[in-house]
Amino acid sequence: MKDVPALFGSMVFNDEAMKERLPDDVYDDLKKAMSRGMHLELDEANIVAGAMKDWAVEKGATHYTHWFQPMTGTTAEKHDSFITPAKDGKIIMEFSGKELVRGEPDASSFPSGGLRATFEARGYTVWDISSYAFIKDGTLCIPTAFCSYSGEALDKKTPLLRSMEALNRQALRILRLFGDTSARRVISEVGPEQEYFLIDKDIYSKRPDLIYTGRTLFGARPPKGQELDDHYFGSLKPRVSAFMKELEGELWKLGVYAKTKHNETAPAQHELAPIYTTANIATDHNQITMETMKIVAHRHGLACLLHEKPFAGVNGSGKHNNWSISTDMGVKLLKPGKTPHENAQFLLFLVAVIKAVDEYQGLLRVSAASAGNDLRLGANEAPPAIMSMFLGDELTEILEALEAGTVYEGREKHPMEFGVTALPNFPQDSTDRNRTSPFAYTGNKFEFRMPGSSFSVAEPNIIINTAVAEVLRQFADILEKSADFKGDMKNLVKKAYGDHKRIVFNGNNYSGEWETEAKRRGLPNLKTTVDALPEYISEKSIELFKKHNVFTESELRSRYEILMESYCKTIHIEALTMAEMAKGDIIPACIDYQNDLAGLVDRKKAFGGYDVSLEEHLLKKISGLASRLLKNLTALEDAVAESAEKRDIFEQAVFHRDRVFGAMSELRLTADGLEALAAKKYRSLPSYGELLYSVV
Repeated sequence: MKDVPALFGSMVFNDEAMKERLPDDVYDDLKKAMSRGMHLELDEANIVAGAMKDWAVEKGATHYTHWFQPMTGTTAEKHDSFITPAKDGKIIMEFSGKELVRGEPDASSFPSGGLRATFEARGYTVWDISSYAFIKDGTLCIPTAFCSYSGEALDKKTPLLRSMEALNRQALRILRLFGDTSARRVISEVGPEQEYFLIDKDIYSKRPDLIYTGRTLFGARPPKGQELDDHYFGSLKPRVSAFMKELEGELWKLGVYAKTKHNETAPAQHELAPIYTTANIATDHNQITMETMKIVAHRHGLACLLHEKPFAGVNGSGKHNNWSISTDMGVKLLKPGKTPHENAQFLLFLVAVIKAVDEYQGLLRVSAASAGNDLRLGANEAPPAIMSMFLGDELTEILEALEAGTVYEGREKHPMEFGVTALPNFPQDSTDRNRTSPFAYTGNKFEFRMPGSSFSVAEPNIIINTAVAEVLRQFADILEKSADFKGDMKNLVKKAYGDHKRIVFNGNNYSGEWETEAKRRGLPNLKTTVDALPEYISEKSIELFKKHNVFTESELRSRYEILMESYCKTIHIEALTMAEMAKGDIIPACIDYQNDLAGLVDRKKAFGGYDVSLEEHLLKKISGLASRLLKNLTALEDAVAESAEKRDIFEQAVFHRDRVFGAMSELRLTADGLEALAAKKYRSLPSYGELLYSVV
């Protein structure tokens, strides 16, 4: 990879490729449509399709697909070749504007939450003109939205685009009040940091729980975990470095702005962070990143784990959603400038975000809700399930002074001095950072740290965009009628902060004291997915999304059903996997060990004079644990059977959370105790130590 600039975007039908291959007027119209969220007429779409096909064929592509993001949280694609029959049994390679703009995949087999019956199969994929087409595995991938025959959104891209448009509309109203007439669009931008684990593929293949569920359902803790903090930012192991190097190259070809790579806190855990781009493209890129990680890992004899908590007792993996807003003229609306206390426009947008996060904190919690992420949140490695915001000392002091009606005097900034003349001095930042905060301000953006590593980033950004759009709408409605803009704007900022500053917390979110304080402030602690999901279909949420045309009520209720079903199915699959492993791996190993111990005791006693206290002690302990294991297994199987009797989806989810997951926890506790006692030769499953330290 000597020429990275030439490599970057080489498999993307980007501006360079479009400008080279399209007539000037078509190129101009296409760029205008992309920047303004418009569409092309069919005659111009035909020209674009022809150029796109020629470019793709030259790159070795033989097929095209409408690449979309159904509500499974992953991506989907149906491949069609470019071939068209010609005379004399020959073929030609064709691709029309109609094929570019619209496809008709089967919509009956994707999750719809009741929006579609099984026999209602027709669905449409529609070209998302704002996201570049790319080539993957010899196929031209065209990013598309996915909807039903009757127009309901069946994907994550459609509501994301709607939310971006809602934010754009309301933010432009505010900018016009400040005299900005040059901005034509306000864009939400995202940079999702992706955490993941890498383990040896051969060892991975010996763990049914990892294969079926993505996480270890059994496993005693190893002697060494992450206690020494020696893995974080440590030097990369050769196999990991080779993987990361190839991964970056593959992502750069696809136009993904992969920027940062490093070891994370837990053994075998790593992170990739990209540069910001628009929320829509960032969502596409993150899906590409997760898929590419798995493919490249396989080529290196590795398995990439994207589950939020693949290993108990060590840090889980998140996806930090860095969110910001800017104009198409490049103005960062959340950038404070050198004198933030004098930057009225910045302060108005800042308190809009504060108010939005406070008023819709339940929805933000929903955007991070899953069975896997429930295992991670609040475990002193990730933010708790309580929503709060970190602003830092300077911004908090500015807003407190504004609320109190006092003059902000500014903070004295001291140079950083290290006591070593060879090291340069530089100005100290105005505030520290807070890695325990769920929603932290980090300079010109907010870092939402709650989403899990396997998540699509569409969901949190749909909610952030829409919530902020609603607050900006309220602000614009007031200020557009104002006779004293400066005075009313100042009072609006003051009131918004005073009413919603309960959400601001700059301390340690991991502490027990914060949980008590949050309760005193009236902040909800929605600890599990089952607690959080009803927020999705509250009257307040339905009103919000309908008002901004992001979701219809039926679309919202369908997503509630899908997420509840996914939660139940995830735990159900885990329970069945545990039962199978217990019966197929753990119990047979336990019986073999007991037989060998009992035989040894009998032989020693037959010869006489031998001390059998060790063998009898082990046999007694293992026999007791084995008896408990059988009871735990029976309880789990009974709970799984009983779960089938629950018809109401919420009742079923509560039952899986309390009874099924509770029985799983008891079974694991006993099985892990047996593993800690068993001699190595009786362990048929690779241990935590083997898994976490398998890559050298």
